[in-house]
Amino acid sequence: MRWEGEEHTVRVAAGPVFLDGNLNLPEGARGIVLFAHGSGSSRLSSRNRYVAQLLNQAKLATLLVDLLTSEEEVVDLQTAQLRFDIELLAQRLVGVTDWVARAPETRQLRLGYFGASTGAGAALVAAAQRPEAVGAVVSRGGRPDLAGSALLRVRAPTLLIVGGNDVQVIALNRAALAQLHCEKQLVIVPGATHLFEEPGDLDQVALLARDWFERHLTRTEVPTKEEEKA
Repeated sequence: MRWEGEEHTVRVAAGPVFLDGNLNLPEGARGIVLFAHGSGSSRLSSRNRYVAQLLNQAKLATLLVDLLTSEEEVVDLQTAQLRFDIELLAQRLVGVTDWVARAPETRQLRLGYFGASTGAGAALVAAAQRPEAVGAVVSRGGRPDLAGSALLRVRAPTLLIVGGNDVQVIALNRAALAQLHCEKQLVIVPGATHLFEEPGDLDQVALLARDWFERHLTRTEVPTKEEEKA
């Protein structure tokens, strides 16, 4: 089955559960970005889909996936507990990562994570568990601090994007940044609030993410001396 050129709904096996996702595989895709949405959101998030569309235009495939099953989401709407279960969300993300690495249409693509809110914490925990598979991480208004000690083990280049008016989250991101021992950068978007709802703010997020992923997922490898001699 060929998936190139349009969005498809997929069912992803992640451990003992199946998760719903939306896969967009542009023709000639140069990498794939797996989205981990934030607390109370879903793969249908208008903000994440907006970012995904810009990445697709840059020939980066995207997979927006719900990390909770439909039954779990019903429970979470009442208790708001599962959205903060970072270990559970990270394990689901690892499962989806392994699925991407096996699927014939995506296994050749270098993978990155785009995490929002609590999804950013889960993305960093998963990146620490799959250092060979994850090539880059971008956090939008995220809670990387929720990754805890896993921050020390992250090897993927990590970009943290925070709104300039999101004062508490800026402090949490700065604390997390100090614990990262990989290539890293914190970008504060002036005047933006937590959800980047102001005109033009989400465009800045999307462009920053695109540039980060293009830099780290699609760069040409420098040949070794042995390969040059071959």
